[in-house]
Amino acid sequence: QVQLVESGGGLVQPGGSLRLSCAASGSRFSENAAGWSRQAPGKQREFVVRMTSSGSATYAVSVKGRFTMSRDDAKNTMYLQMDSLEPEDTAVYYCFVTDSTWPYDDYWGQGTQVTVSS
Repeated sequence: QVQLVESGGGLVQPGGSLRLSCAASGSRFSENAAGWSRQAPGKQREFVVRMTSSGSATYAVSVKGRFTMSRDDAKNTMYLQMDSLEPEDTAVYYCFVTDSTWPYDDYWGQGTQVTVSS
């Protein structure tokens, strides 16, 4: 059973920074692609970033250059460094991992709230 637990959300002023963490258990984390998505109030969940097991990352246009994903496979943990935050970044942020074997299921964390407001 794969379990993901996010932490690090909170309230931050526009232009500020936050670092989210996601601890994984029950999976071969180093073999899995992983990433983050977010869901703003009244909107559908949207892709933020995905990183392959080899460390190649793809970012959404809206966050490219401001957000940076990293992963520490020794700790089974991924991170999302968010800089230059904007009110439009306000959302619940979810981490996910993609199983490296068929049927390549996605597993999701419970989400952590990020609010950008003055």
